[in-house]
Amino acid sequence: MGHTYCSSLYHCVFSTKERRPWIALDVQSQLWAYMGGIARAQGAKALGVGGMNDHAHLLLSLPSSLTVADAMREIKSGSSRWMRKSAGVKTFAWQEGYGAFSIGWNQVEVTLAYIQQQLEHHRKRDFQAEFLAFLAEHHMEYDPRYVLG
Repeated sequence: MGHTYCSSLYHCVFSTKERRPWIALDVQSQLWAYMGGIARAQGAKALGVGGMNDHAHLLLSLPSSLTVADAMREIKSGSSRWMRKSAGVKTFAWQEGYGAFSIGWNQVEVTLAYIQQQLEHHRKRDFQAEFLAFLAEHHMEYDPRYVLG
């Protein structure tokens, strides 16, 4: 085979530091677009970006040359700088870790709908419950010190 073919789709989720509600509604669309731009600059495709005032969701398609860890580092650091400079949240920071859950192409539409309907979804479940559900669904072990707030 003369070429590399790789399909890597990840639903990435991470919260603000200490789950503080720093992402005001009036800057969310700009922040989500900025995060998508950071992904594109790395050669990834942000198929969907959204979230709430205390966390973000991204559906990323990564090229074979880009690890999830590298993508998350760039997206989180670049968007933190943007929030401090452009949105005026001087102490803004994301939590240290993140969740990256692999999905198949047959789950793209459902995942995009989930990301777009965050406001409605979080009327029923907070971020912690949502994240614990992702971990359970993907059979991931975790240390409660880093997940439970």
